[in-house]
Amino acid sequence: MKITRLPLGALQTNCYIVSNGERLLVVDPSAEAKVIIGKLKDIGLPVDGILLTHAHYDHFGALDEVQAFTAAEVYMSDIEIDWLTDIAKNGSIRFTEEITSSVRPNTLKEGSAAVGGFKFDVIHTPGHSPGSLTYKFNDFIISGDVLFNKGVGRTDLYGGSTAEVMYSIREKLYKLAPETTVYPGHNTPTTIGDEKENNPYVR
Repeated sequence: MKITRLPLGALQTNCYIVSNGERLLVVDPSAEAKVIIGKLKDIGLPVDGILLTHAHYDHFGALDEVQAFTAAEVYMSDIEIDWLTDIAKNGSIRFTEEITSSVRPNTLKEGSAAVGGFKFDVIHTPGHSPGSLTYKFNDFIISGDVLFNKGVGRTDLYGGSTAEVMYSIREKLYKLAPETTVYPGHNTPTTIGDEKENNPYVR
């Protein structure tokens, strides 16, 4: 599989486009819809679905426009569906622009999942937010704001929990193969093995 990383918006939140050579998935259409749509046009493959790792505003700011362009179904945790319309929960109330979405998403729970031509595992990794999901493909994960390159997701936002994020990383993500590539919600990719050895927050 090929993955394209687009750091977008004021917080440089990563939007990912996953390709199997025939179809695409979009993960976290974060901001700058024109950039995402332009890249989708360049790739020129149909989009099977749009996945959200969680429902903080900087991860779905371009959702409605990208969904309208692709006509793809949206998937996320049922725990955070109301966050799409609640500016206090999604965090946009703290900033000048209030961000909401009118899409009606499908829900995913922990376990095996299939969206169009893609099969992947859903790992419930709460802590940064209660409905945070990590998506595991063959040799990589998209971890949202749970695990970063030498960092972890903040836990001082609505529904956050330091104990939960540490459990999610130690007992779920760190159990994956060391060579597994981690594509985080912000900053550059890393690997599970590198984080287990060198992450200063959780080893």
